[in-house]
Amino acid sequence: MTQTKMDKKKLDQYKKLLLKLKENFLYDITNIAQGSNGGADSESRDVSGHVQHMADVATDMYDREFNLGLASNEREILYKVDLALKKIKDKRYGICTECSKSITEARLKAIPYVETCLKCQEKIESQKK
Repeated sequence: MTQTKMDKKKLDQYKKLLLKLKENFLYDITNIAQGSNGGADSESRDVSGHVQHMADVATDMYDREFNLGLASNEREILYKVDLALKKIKDKRYGICTECSKSITEARLKAIPYVETCLKCQEKIESQKK
């Protein structure tokens, strides 16, 4: 088990990066949720109160579902960001959850909330096929 502790300066850099990501995701999720809110009347009526065409209603419903799917994906990433912040606090950040080896800095810079090293991630993905 090769595991090297990250110095405090690097941990602080990753913490700042993760906090910024968290802020951005929270902002996006809030905007998506506000954009997909529409009452029952808004589904079948436009702003003037006239009944919309069925195709327009279907398009609105599709857009709402699409936005909710985006928000769900962003919530999942937000959860991973929170886990990474907890790992920084617990001094376990940058350690692969599968093999307990250090995750490369290049990988952490690309995906700061990543939980596995590249080798373990490739193994996980090949098992899904």
